[in-house]
Amino acid sequence: MKPNKLALLGVALLLALAASGCSKLKARDQLNKGVAAYRNAQFQQAIMHFKNAVDLDPTLLNARLYLATAYRQQYIPGGDSEDNVQIANQAISSFEDVLKMDPNNVPAISSIAQTYYDMKKFDQAKEYQRRRLKIEPGNPEPYYWIGVIDWAIAYPRAQQVRKDLNIAFPPDPTKPGILKPIPEKERAALEEQNSTVVDEGIQAIQKAIDLKPNDADAMAYMNLLLRQKSE
Repeated sequence: MKPNKLALLGVALLLALAASGCSKLKARDQLNKGVAAYRNAQFQQAIMHFKNAVDLDPTLLNARLYLATAYRQQYIPGGDSEDNVQIANQAISSFEDVLKMDPNNVPAISSIAQTYYDMKKFDQAKEYQRRRLKIEPGNPEPYYWIGVIDWAIAYPRAQQVRKDLNIAFPPDPTKPGILKPIPEKERAALEEQNSTVVDEGIQAIQKAIDLKPNDADAMAYMNLLLRQKSE
């Protein structure tokens, strides 16, 4: 290659590097502005800045994580309106974009799990808590959440049986802790439906307690799961 062509190539490379560096600086500026807006609860403005940051520098992981978190912040847990569900799905999709760059990103994984839980999509929530366990086997929190999810699956089934049999409430209002037993036939059907998930929940909560003794929340859910076991 002739010297003048080499020189032109060098200039082109320098210009490309300069442009890339300028975009990265602008991206970080947009990220900082987004963080400031987010801290002031100006979530729409924050989303705009985070989107700009991602467009300017697609490799800026924090911008993607903040964007997903800002979407998640606008979601109303349990709300089933079309717009609210769309926001939840948008948040999940954005967290998934983070995981494409960093498959072991715990904040993204736990946020997806929590969003699915709030949407009452318990199987998906549990899947992501299990994924988190592979990364953090010594963390009691994913075990705790698996137990919570299992109770959330089992409890409504038992309540529905009681409602159908008109024994949903204690026969004696002065003894709210005592419930009329579910008849044998219906109890057998409920056991077939609930035994696996209840046993899994008890094991998960026990592991959470082993890792974090005297955790009041975990102990409360152990009590709730044991009640389901007795049903």
